[in-house]
Amino acid sequence: MYLKKITPIKQCAVALGIVLNIAGAFIALNLRLPVYMDSIGTIMISALLGPVYGITTGLLGSIISGIFFDIYSLYYAPVQILTGLMAGILFKSAWPKGIKMPVGALCLSFPTSIVSSIITAFIFGGITSSASSYIVQILSKLGVGLTLSCFIVQIITDYADKFIGAVIVMGVLRTMPKELKIKIRGESYGEIQHHN
Repeated sequence: MYLKKITPIKQCAVALGIVLNIAGAFIALNLRLPVYMDSIGTIMISALLGPVYGITTGLLGSIISGIFFDIYSLYYAPVQILTGLMAGILFKSAWPKGIKMPVGALCLSFPTSIVSSIITAFIFGGITSSASSYIVQILSKLGVGLTLSCFIVQIITDYADKFIGAVIVMGVLRTMPKELKIKIRGESYGEIQHHN
């Protein structure tokens, strides 16, 4: 029954989300940006189609990025799964509008920061492909402690990353015709929800 709902246009939307994640991650890695830019597609698909599609987008983006240019991305797949889940839930509650946006971005980034800081500290010892690793090393050398350093850096960089992603996604959703949203979402989604 569920497989019948996976229409070609939904598949194309998920593929676009994966491409956005991979392109963002590649740009951030090569420009040594302190943000990751690898979840814009995940957030967009979660907003359009819900958490299951968002999780799929994030997971596949991590796997492809990990195979082709950033092995670290494979280890952070749980973060993408959590991002898809949280973004799907939060977009249904209309958090991205107006003054709710900063709080919504914090709600999205806080759980992912916890998971990513644990992965960074315990699997990689604070050193990954991200430029934020330099800040982690500086803080830990100042006596803050590796785990706490990872969490401090992750909460700041994750918040900035998710906020930027949410702003971009909201801009795209505002300019997207309602007819296209309905077509992408299909009959199961019905009318455009109140958050758009």
